[in-house]
Amino acid sequence: MLLAGLYYVFIAADRYVSTSIISVRQSGDTNSPAAGFALAFPGMNASSSQTDTLYLNAYIQSLDMLKHLDAKIGLRRIYEAEPLDFIFRLWPGTSQEWFLWYYRNRVVPTFDSITSLLTVTVEGFKPDEAQAINQEILAESERFVNEISHRIAREQMAFAENELGRSRERYEAAKNRLLDFQNRNQLFDPVAQAQAKAGLANELEASLTRDEAELKNQLTFLNEKSYQIMALRNRIAATRAQLEEERRRFASPQGERLNLQAAEFQKLTMDAGFAQDLYRSSLESFDNIRIEASRKLKSLVVIASPSVPELALYPRRLYNLLTLFLLLTLVYGITRLVIATVEDHRD
Repeated sequence: MLLAGLYYVFIAADRYVSTSIISVRQSGDTNSPAAGFALAFPGMNASSSQTDTLYLNAYIQSLDMLKHLDAKIGLRRIYEAEPLDFIFRLWPGTSQEWFLWYYRNRVVPTFDSITSLLTVTVEGFKPDEAQAINQEILAESERFVNEISHRIAREQMAFAENELGRSRERYEAAKNRLLDFQNRNQLFDPVAQAQAKAGLANELEASLTRDEAELKNQLTFLNEKSYQIMALRNRIAATRAQLEEERRRFASPQGERLNLQAAEFQKLTMDAGFAQDLYRSSLESFDNIRIEASRKLKSLVVIASPSVPELALYPRRLYNLLTLFLLLTLVYGITRLVIATVEDHRD
């Protein structure tokens, strides 16, 4: 008790605690009719807010945060500055692993699963140092949240732009193949032309049938050498010759046949139409992803700024001395009881 009293009176350094309360929220929450209610009661937010806050909790206790604080405000120097308190000071030359263990005992983030709030408490040997550490933790936490949020948005936008570029290239290639086919064959629409050819052939065949019927009818009362019969035979011959020419042109075994051109044109048209639909869908998806990415941007909400402590919360001298006195008294009593038991058995 004498040693403990000497330590707490002359050696133990005052440790001041700066406290801040933060949370992570999504910008899209402002579009919700219950945004004000959700802000007042963060526990009503979606589970993603809790997940993001837990990520931030882990980052605050990470080695990356420790290195940032040491590089930014000289955290090692701050905790090594205390000359007397050999128990709670950071010894010079401490390894990185022990420094991280020491840091996690001085900086403690506490997550509340009900309200989704993160309370950050920072111990320092001076009030302004504890506040400075807490402020820098919040500044780096905000940068971390923004960077993660924007990186996810950039990745989504990059993927959407890549898909949009691929669909645009596919559409341009399909359109160029269709135009090249039309220019090479000097045909605007082989399908329509084939239909027109087929219609012409059907019309010629119908006309030929009518003329042959007329010829049979006129032979019943006219001579073979008559002018009407000879003219009708000539017209039938011309119609038959034209019909054979159209049939040969429609499906000629030599050269490119119109029916094959029509089939190829239909295939190219379908490819171009499909590519156009895909490109239109990619444009819509790109706009949707852009809107969704901007809606899902996250930000750090500071509920309570880092405080400047006025009283040192640690060490709790009276409490610790009283607790130590009770423990030592208990140990002393047990020891005396054991010694008395041993002496009774010896007698």
